[in-house]
Amino acid sequence: MTFVYPAIFTPKKDGSGYEAEFPDLECCRAEGPDLEDAVENAREAAYNWICVELEEDGELPPQTHPEDIRAAEGCLIKQIMVRIKLLPDND
Repeated sequence: MTFVYPAIFTPKKDGSGYEAEFPDLECCRAEGPDLEDAVENAREAAYNWICVELEEDGELPPQTHPEDIRAAEGCLIKQIMVRIKLLPDND
């Protein structure tokens, strides 16, 4: 399955990279020394978050449309796509 969630990328105040957060995925955050690494780390964080949620209760929050997100000046909003291969339960 493919999941797409928006992430907000905020430049760190000290100029050492970016912090990322997902408005729809509670406490799902990542960072990186540059935007490319921050995006990849955000993708990995979202993957792990989604996998845990699917294992626990199988329900995921709806995706917020990027145009509905208010971000501070200088922040970027990017859609992060996560692909998860769901295997049949072997129990």
